[in-house]
Amino acid sequence: MSLKNDIQQLNNRLDTCRHKLNAAKSRGDQEMISKFTDEIENLTKKANQLKHKQSYDLNKERKSLQDMPFSREITKAEQADLGKLKKSVKGLVIVHPTTKIGKELRLDAMTGFAPKPF
Repeated sequence: MSLKNDIQQLNNRLDTCRHKLNAAKSRGDQEMISKFTDEIENLTKKANQLKHKQSYDLNKERKSLQDMPFSREITKAEQADLGKLKKSVKGLVIVHPTTKIGKELRLDAMTGFAPKPF
C-alpha cells in the first residue's frame, strides 16, 4: 500500500503545482513559471518510476502464480469456508477476478493456485 500512497501523494503535489503554474502564467511571473515547470517535470519523472515499479511487482507476482503447478476455480461451497480450505492446502493462494492481479491474469472466477492438487 505504501507504493500506492506514494503515487497518490505525488499526483496530489503535481496537481497543486499545475494550479500554481497556471496562476503564475496569468501573472506573467517568469521566475515562478520556471520553478513550477521544473518541479512538475521532476514529480512526473518520480511518478512514472513508481508506476513502473508497481507494474513490475504485479507482473512478477503474476508470473509466480502462473508458475505454480496447479490451479483451479474455487467452488461456491469452498468459497463459503475459505479458512478451512486454506488450512487444508499448504501454500494456497486465492485470487479474485476483480483485484489487480486477477485482472492481470484475466480470470473469470475466483481461482486457487497451489503447488499440489487440492
